[in-house]
Amino acid sequence: MHDDDRIISLLNQRDESALQIIRERYGAMCFQIAYRMTGNREDAEECVSDMLLDVWNSIPPNCPDHLPAYLASLVRRTAIDRYEKAHRRKRGGTQFCAALDELAEIIPSGEQVEHQVEQRELTAALTKWLQALPERKRNIFLLRYFMSESVQTIAQKYGMSLSAVKMELLRTREKLKEYLRKEGLL
Repeated sequence: MHDDDRIISLLNQRDESALQIIRERYGAMCFQIAYRMTGNREDAEECVSDMLLDVWNSIPPNCPDHLPAYLASLVRRTAIDRYEKAHRRKRGGTQFCAALDELAEIIPSGEQVEHQVEQRELTAALTKWLQALPERKRNIFLLRYFMSESVQTIAQKYGMSLSAVKMELLRTREKLKEYLRKEGLL
């Protein structure tokens, strides 16, 4: 049995040791995602704790195919909520804020999405679009807009200049914008 399958099995059995295993194995990854989005260590730690509670409450009935992606999704959602609460009064300077600014003109805000199109429709379209991208472009896009990595970190990871990464992201956003228009989601 694969380790992640064992963790899910433990959660289905309501065995709390699964949460400790998740914290040991995926806690650092989840912390990094939350920290890049909130810009605050304490908030990031609280996001990880909230994510563990969400995992406990959602498995069962959910049975994710890819546990790390499921955990990343939960911690992102928690970090977004925390970020929005903390920045209603003023905008901060986190990587998350910069990444949101870059996507703001393409993807409607959460309120607009609820009025324009069901969230599932947009998610399905984005998933289809991402799967069609070449692997490197997809990874760069996901690092920036899903994992909230800095442009500098992405450039270092792929041996690219900052301007090359920025140009790659700009072109990819333009392709996304074109795709969403074609699909009638903009």
